[in-house]
Amino acid sequence: SLPMVKFISKHILTGLITILPVVLTIYLLYWFAVSAEALLGGLIHRWLPESWYWPGMGLVAVLLAAFAVGILMHAYVVQRMFASWERLLYRTPVIKSIYPALRDFLNYFSPTTHKEFNQVVAVTLGEAGMQVIGFVTQDNPEHLPEDFREPDSILVYLPLSYMIGGYAVLMPRSAVRPLDMNMEEAMRFTLTAGVTGAPTPRR
Repeated sequence: SLPMVKFISKHILTGLITILPVVLTIYLLYWFAVSAEALLGGLIHRWLPESWYWPGMGLVAVLLAAFAVGILMHAYVVQRMFASWERLLYRTPVIKSIYPALRDFLNYFSPTTHKEFNQVVAVTLGEAGMQVIGFVTQDNPEHLPEDFREPDSILVYLPLSYMIGGYAVLMPRSAVRPLDMNMEEAMRFTLTAGVTGAPTPRR
């Protein structure tokens, strides 16, 4: 009967919504581990004696390499070399259209990047008092185009729900107020249009 079909469909959908995030998270971690092992595991296997090699050394090598790069990036000489290499990428056709966007997006989550208000703010729109969640992306006017500067203003990114995209808006500081949310909580809440509910309060 129709009520039974609706009952079954509703619970199947609820089950999928519950299971899929867990499955996708595990799959992404598995994909990363397998990719890392395939990337360096084969090379390590060739260099080391058979008795010394054990599965997982490729993943460990990738993590150690990432750690080493993170340490080296604190050195001035390495920073200058990396900046020169980046300037080359910014001039390379096709790559210059992809790399800067990926670089800026990942830098947004960097633990070394200064984040005013923990990056998450409530933005007041219009006289009706509407509020949306935004992320402060630039609070230093000197880092903005000269014709796009206003006194005591900041650049705020307003993400759109259910899709990747949004607007970068220059607005006065008085139009924003800080929220007690970290970036991950705010992004998850915004991208799902609040369907996930309010995040757990942080103590």
